[in-house]
Amino acid sequence: MPEGDVLRLTAERLTAALRGMPLVRAELRWPSAAAAHLTGATALETVAYGKHLLTRLDDGRTLHTHLRMEGLWKIHRTGSRDATARHPAIRAVLATDAWTATGWHLGMLDLLRTHDEHRVLAGLGPDVLGADFPTVGLPDAAARLVRDPDRPLCAVLLDQRTAAGIGTIWMAESLFARRLWPWTPAGTLSERERYDLLRTARRLMERSVAVGRARGLAAVEMHAHGRAGRPCHRCGTPIEVGTANEKPFERPVFWCPGCQAPDRVSGAA
Repeated sequence: MPEGDVLRLTAERLTAALRGMPLVRAELRWPSAAAAHLTGATALETVAYGKHLLTRLDDGRTLHTHLRMEGLWKIHRTGSRDATARHPAIRAVLATDAWTATGWHLGMLDLLRTHDEHRVLAGLGPDVLGADFPTVGLPDAAARLVRDPDRPLCAVLLDQRTAAGIGTIWMAESLFARRLWPWTPAGTLSERERYDLLRTARRLMERSVAVGRARGLAAVEMHAHGRAGRPCHRCGTPIEVGTANEKPFERPVFWCPGCQAPDRVSGAA
């Protein structure tokens, strides 16, 4: 599932392609929104909140989309072959005279008034990449992290009610960076450790966004995620993979048994 860094880059690219020009074509291939008329409206911006995208229009409406596991937005030159958007996996088409954005395999789609955006974001924790996260979101997320003190850190970080935007990649990479065993009960962390863990998640995701802007997301090096059986970059121990959450919500957890042993004290990499 795309995580907060991918959504941030997607929002930036949608904004760059659509902002400030009226829509000359708009199709929402979604049962609850298929009859909506968006042509003529102008896209003001697309913003990301966690794993959610909010495309705001000048008529006071917002198109809310969520990529789920396989979704993505593509940008094509209007008039090009790809911009015809005939593929059955395309769920939304937004086009200006210059660019056409196509939403593929979207997992959620809602059209709502902009002042009602809070309805689709209700229950989420603070956006880990939000501008106010260091001052407002961080203490909130740190408190949410220990609401169920016996719950493993890997599961708590994946829970969007803790901090929105962290998925399997940045859960694993953050825990690796702090040398924390993924199944450590959240309540055993001190307040400082909780703050440090969440700051680390934000720092790693911010770096991913910066690298993605310059070179693409594939250029980001992982130390734990996706490296099962390969030697740890720190200690050489083969990376292992475990599981967070119960079926059907289980997710893979990549970790180093050497650096992240259950009795290790957390600390910076």
